[in-house]
Amino acid sequence: MVIVIALLVLSAWALIATVVELRRDGYRRQPTDWRQVAGRDALGRARSGHVYR
Repeated sequence: MVIVIALLVLSAWALIATVVELRRDGYRRQPTDWRQVAGRDALGRARSGHVYR
């Protein structure tokens, strides 16, 4: 029974720590700014007949 309680406490602590760190990190969906990515040119490799978003 002690092991089960210890696992529950550890799981709760890990979940809370994960949420806190994600909020602190500023995690959010953000589109890629291709001007800042080295060696990538989205229009340079574009093929005709395809739709690029």
